[in-house]
Amino acid sequence: MPARDGRKRRAQAASGGVSAANPNGRAEIFRQRRARFMAEIGAAAAILPSAPVAVRSNDVEFGYRQDSDFYYLTGFAEPQSLALFAPGHKDGEFVLFVRPRDRERETWTGRRAGVEGAMLDYGADKAYVVDEIDRVLPRYLEVVERVYYPLGNNERMNARVLELMRGAQVMRPRTGAGPVAMLDPRELIHEARLKKRPEELDAMRRAIAISCEAHRAAMRRARGGMMEWEIEALVDYAFRSRGAAGPSYPSIIASGPNAAILHYIQNDRQMRSGELLLIDAGCEYDFYASDVTRTFPVGARFNSAQRALYSVVLEAQRGGIESIKPGVRFDEVHEAALRVLVAGMIDLGLVKGPLDAAVTSGAYGRYYMHRTSHWLGMDVHDVGLYRVGGSSRVLEPSMVLTVEPGIYVSPDDDDAPEPLRGVGIRIEDDVLVTPEGREVLTAAIPKTIDEIEALTAP
Repeated sequence: MPARDGRKRRAQAASGGVSAANPNGRAEIFRQRRARFMAEIGAAAAILPSAPVAVRSNDVEFGYRQDSDFYYLTGFAEPQSLALFAPGHKDGEFVLFVRPRDRERETWTGRRAGVEGAMLDYGADKAYVVDEIDRVLPRYLEVVERVYYPLGNNERMNARVLELMRGAQVMRPRTGAGPVAMLDPRELIHEARLKKRPEELDAMRRAIAISCEAHRAAMRRARGGMMEWEIEALVDYAFRSRGAAGPSYPSIIASGPNAAILHYIQNDRQMRSGELLLIDAGCEYDFYASDVTRTFPVGARFNSAQRALYSVVLEAQRGGIESIKPGVRFDEVHEAALRVLVAGMIDLGLVKGPLDAAVTSGAYGRYYMHRTSHWLGMDVHDVGLYRVGGSSRVLEPSMVLTVEPGIYVSPDDDDAPEPLRGVGIRIEDDVLVTPEGREVLTAAIPKTIDEIEALTAP
């Protein structure tokens, strides 16, 4: 199908408000992102494929979620699509290849944007059906020396793009033009994604507000005799009933000894009154994630051993959070939390002191085996370099990171004090780096002992 020029239709949409993307400025947000990206790549072309469809079993597919980089620049959420960015090209700088409109298929799987919608609603200068890639793409590749393309898990598209590049390279000796290098665009996109803009923070705040309601509901409702999956269902209901897409990662609903398993997702144990329940659950709203962990007693108050261990983790988390400000290196957040955590382990008899020796030797690793922080954004473990020039990255305003220390004592650890065996505690918050220091975005979710017991105690 031939391309159609979208410039005139976009002007009509801006003046008449007919585009679903325009009412709240979303079209302009994506246009600005593309402009910044194309300024970065300069006299080159960049190709981004959509996320592939994943089969769950037989002919049933998993729910589709667009590739984050692709969506960040296009706002286009449909599968089987390709985005082309070609700064200064006479035939259009932003080109989308999409599925064609198909009345029969749309009856089964929902409406498609099609070529017309790709231009009118998503700002493409030109749009083609996806089967036109082999015909159209060469005329963009043959005039550039550098092509940006993320070689990844879409093997069929990888092979297709590489073959088109080779075809364009064959003509270079005769024309003096054509690609000589393929580069990865992801670092450019990821650096842009690392610093959150106001509209991104708005989405994250909404995701966090919804997650707050879910965690509060779980604290109020969890009682001995319930199954972990009942709490998972309660959390999922809170997410979806408030407009979230659902969990931003598989929810961890870990009671009793299951809390000592870092990524426990079976969620099939019957809970007992008075034991601890660790919930690591956050929702995704408008493609942005929240990531929160709280640990609390099931329908009861903390007992003395739980209280002691929880207080150590909470104090360690406070130390990590309080270290966050512009100019601090990413690793310093972990180091600040770790020293408090290890000092508490020594006091509780989990590891032997002195403190410096315990930290240096890594003896604490038996009970704390992960880092304290990761980036957060469109992906729950979001993109962006953690080290730059061989050194831990310096924190800057508008970055968002988690702070999530924990202590996990296996139920069969004969070296641990008996009251602590089978206890796992993690506390996790989402923190925005501000010009003045930090903002704990998840501060409304209860985490002090008094706040928690006000919701859990009968």
